[in-house]
Amino acid sequence: MNASLLQPLLALGALSLLVMLALWALQRRTRNAGPVDVAWALLLGVAALGFGWFADGDVEIRIAVAVLGGLWGFRLGLHLLQRVLSEPEDGRYAFLRAHWGGHQGKFFGFFVFQAGLVVLFAAPLLAAAQNPNAPSALQLAAAVAIWLIALGGEALADAQLAAFRNEPTNRGRSCRAGLWRYSRHPNYFFEWLHWFAYVVLALGSPLFALSWIGPVLMFVSLNWLTGIPFVEAQSLRSRGDDYRDYQRTTNRFFPWIPRT
Repeated sequence: MNASLLQPLLALGALSLLVMLALWALQRRTRNAGPVDVAWALLLGVAALGFGWFADGDVEIRIAVAVLGGLWGFRLGLHLLQRVLSEPEDGRYAFLRAHWGGHQGKFFGFFVFQAGLVVLFAAPLLAAAQNPNAPSALQLAAAVAIWLIALGGEALADAQLAAFRNEPTNRGRSCRAGLWRYSRHPNYFFEWLHWFAYVVLALGSPLFALSWIGPVLMFVSLNWLTGIPFVEAQSLRSRGDDYRDYQRTTNRFFPWIPRT
């Protein structure tokens, strides 16, 4: 990758670092690290808009990146912001706070690491936006179809979970409504699926290999690093045997028919 292509990623990295450092200082006062997720999504939405405007690829591809990536990032960011403002600190971060004994040096490293992740996940957006080839109708249709299915599925899963949690009689129970009957983490599955839209848009791009960072890194992160392990550990602590039964009968990530 030449210097001219590194510049937008470096600029995004500098912006992300400043935002994450500000949020680290904020969480020292509020004892809530949840805003890091909000910033992560919004920064990627900003990256999609920026790459769509400044990149050198075909104009149709750049518009697609700006619209798809921007709408995805801002929808997710606003959804997470609503959760952060209305709920206590996410169980994942509460666990880390207890595990680290509130050590602010470790939280500092965590927030800096999140700034680096923004740059990594922005690389697929740049790979697509730098595609010099005019897209075929089939290529655009495939990217949009993947995006619509992914965003629609994630929004539906979020809405089903929110409706379940708002019912007082469901306290201490695991959501098995709608999509949650077929996957323990349908929101994560559709979040992962969304990244394939940029792989399709990057077909023919000189940076095509970078487009695979999105789905590969997201799959690894959700399944083994920041996603499912923390969520399921918290669910076992809060729901016990009910969640163990849910684990036995419901597929972990990919939606599938429940086991008896």
